[in-house]
Amino acid sequence: MKIGITCYPTYGGSGAVATELGIGLAARGHEVHFISYAQPFRLSGFHERVYFHEVEIERYPLFEHNHYTLALAATIHDTTLREGLDIVHVHYAIPHATSAWIAGEMLNGEAAPPLVTTLHGTDVTLVGTQPSFKPITRFSILRSQGITAVSEFLKDVTVRDFDVPADRVRVIPNFVNTDVFRPASDPRHRGIFAPAGEKIVMHISNFRPVKRVQDVIEVFARIRQTIPARLVMVGDGPDRPRAAQRVGELELERDVVFLGKHASVEELLGLADLFLLTSDSESFGLAALEAISCGVPVVGYRAGGLPEVISHGENGLLVPVGAVDEAAEAGTFLLGDPSVWRRFSEAGRAAALDRFATATVLPGYEDFYRFLLR
Repeated sequence: MKIGITCYPTYGGSGAVATELGIGLAARGHEVHFISYAQPFRLSGFHERVYFHEVEIERYPLFEHNHYTLALAATIHDTTLREGLDIVHVHYAIPHATSAWIAGEMLNGEAAPPLVTTLHGTDVTLVGTQPSFKPITRFSILRSQGITAVSEFLKDVTVRDFDVPADRVRVIPNFVNTDVFRPASDPRHRGIFAPAGEKIVMHISNFRPVKRVQDVIEVFARIRQTIPARLVMVGDGPDRPRAAQRVGELELERDVVFLGKHASVEELLGLADLFLLTSDSESFGLAALEAISCGVPVVGYRAGGLPEVISHGENGLLVPVGAVDEAAEAGTFLLGDPSVWRRFSEAGRAAALDRFATATVLPGYEDFYRFLLR
């Protein structure tokens, strides 16, 4: 099959999953064409049968804002005609599904390929529910021949809030390359972050308000009262300055490292002893999946689709949203007993291999494509 994939190229779960999906499909013999305004951040190096088509956004003085939606539609249309795409698969409902629908309409009498829209989270739980966006979001979802959601939670939200028939939404979970995200083989690198042998606590996100990164700081501060530990914060976003300010207020500057954005997070996760995810809501929790694939237990808030990834009491511990003290107790419990930590670590790695490995999940997309083409 020739498959066009559109995603946001920036740091985030949807772009990471879309990119890994494309790379995985190409490895299975399909021809993959990424269509975006920049090369996806995880699309590095050469991959056979993978192509990139840049959306060029023209600047014109009459228009105050750029017309990414229209430029994307034109690029999807042109790529479909030139490359003979069999499937167009967009990640995020708006504007990507909207642009792909416009591209299909532009093909007019010519056979437009089926449109698959994968819902990832804030496209329907936050942005799409805004009054000004909700009608176009619902329209774009329903004009897709195939609709997938990354969790049962997200499917339920879509069905409830956008009146989408439940039988039209297929749940295909996010996945992880377990060959890449694996326990660290060289523990010597731990000394970079923990020179005195401290435990390494880690958080990775885009530092948006929904991630509640200040809660990460509060949980770590409580853990550190009992267990020598250092906190590694990976990523960047609007709430990073407030998180750094709170670190200063708690006089934790020597124990907290802000690394900024890092494309190869697998190099870091394998060094961690504990992963913290304190989000208001997670449509799935890709970072948590990547952590357990590296054998790192997770402490997080019981919100959204995260309980579909983290089995409480097995590969991580979940507490109510905002329960900072309970989260700190959970983290201290895991870090304080090597036998408990080892049991949780092994269970997490086993769950990643059994349920969420690329080879397990990716064929579900192939089957869905073939179903739509029939």
